[in-house]
Amino acid sequence: MSSKTWRLAGAVALALTLVTGCGADDSGDSKAAAQTRVFKADNGDITIPVDPARVVATGYAVPVLIEADASLVGVSSWQRGIPMMSDEDRATYEKLKKVAGESAAETNYEAIAGVAPDLIVIGVPAPAMVDIDMKRLESIAPVVVLGPTKPDSWRTLSQTQSDAVGRLDEFNAAKTAYETKAGGLKDKYKDALAGLKFGHVGAYGDVSAGTFHREFGGSWGTNIAGDVGVTYYGEVKEKGGGAADVSEYPSIEEISANLGEADAITYTVDADGTVSEAVQYVLDSKLWKNLPAVKAGKVFPLRYTEAATYASATRTLDAIDKAFAPLLEK
Repeated sequence: MSSKTWRLAGAVALALTLVTGCGADDSGDSKAAAQTRVFKADNGDITIPVDPARVVATGYAVPVLIEADASLVGVSSWQRGIPMMSDEDRATYEKLKKVAGESAAETNYEAIAGVAPDLIVIGVPAPAMVDIDMKRLESIAPVVVLGPTKPDSWRTLSQTQSDAVGRLDEFNAAKTAYETKAGGLKDKYKDALAGLKFGHVGAYGDVSAGTFHREFGGSWGTNIAGDVGVTYYGEVKEKGGGAADVSEYPSIEEISANLGEADAITYTVDADGTVSEAVQYVLDSKLWKNLPAVKAGKVFPLRYTEAATYASATRTLDAIDKAFAPLLEK
C-alpha cells in the first residue's frame, strides 16, 4: 500500500470516563481487579485497561507509543519512520516482535495472539480498515482504532494514542520540548520570513503522468515549517478530504501558474538529503528554472517532512533551521 494511501482520512477523539471493577478469589476474600475505563475511539466507546501492561501497536501508533515508553509487546513494521527515530527508540523498535507488515493487509493475527496483549492500538486510516478482520482482533484483546485524518492531525492523534496507553506525561514532555524549539526558531526567523509567500513541492508526484506534488499549508511538507512562521500561499482547487484538502497534483506544464507567485519555495528531500525521482523531475524542468523564486536563489530542501510525533518533528525543526540559515546571511 502506498504512503499516499496511508495518508487518507480517519478520525480521532479524546478519552472519556473511568470505571473500576472488583472480583473475589476462591476463599471469598475480595481483591481489586484491573481498573478499566471507557475510551472513545474511531470504532466506538471501548472498555480498555487504565494502565495496559501488554500493548500491540500498528501504523502511526508505532512511533508514538515507542516514544511514550508504552508497555509494548508487538508492533507493525514502520520502516518509513526509522530515519526519524532516536538511537534509543530505534533499538526499542528493532527488538520488538513484528506482528504486522507495512500495510493493514499484512496483519498477522496469530502473531498478535501469541504476544497475549491486553490492548491493541490500530493506527491506520479509515480506508485501510477494510483490510483488517476486526472481529478476529477483538477476540484477542480490546481494540482501539485511532487513525490519521489530515497530515497535520498527528498532533491530536499522537495525544489520543498516548492517552489510550496511559502515557500522557511522556507525550506532554515531548510536546513542550517541540513547542519551545519551534517558538525559538519562529523568533529567530521572524524578520527573514516576514512578507514572504512560500510554495512547496512534495515527494509524491507521478513522473509517468507528468505531474508534480504541490503541498499547501497544513500538509506533510509544510505543517511543521508553518510552526516556524512560514506562510504557504494558495489552496487546493477542490477539497477531496484528508490529504486532498491540502495538496494536489498539477501537470508539470502548470508549474508556473502554481508557483509563479512564490517568493520562496521549499521541497521535500529524503532523510539522507537525496532527492526522489518525483522531485528531481521538477528540479530538472526548464519551467522550474524560470520561476522567480528559483532565479532569486530562494529554494530550500526540507528533510524529515513526514514526522508524525513531537519528538521526530523536533528533528524536522533542526532540518528547517539548517535549510533556512541562508536567509539570515547579509
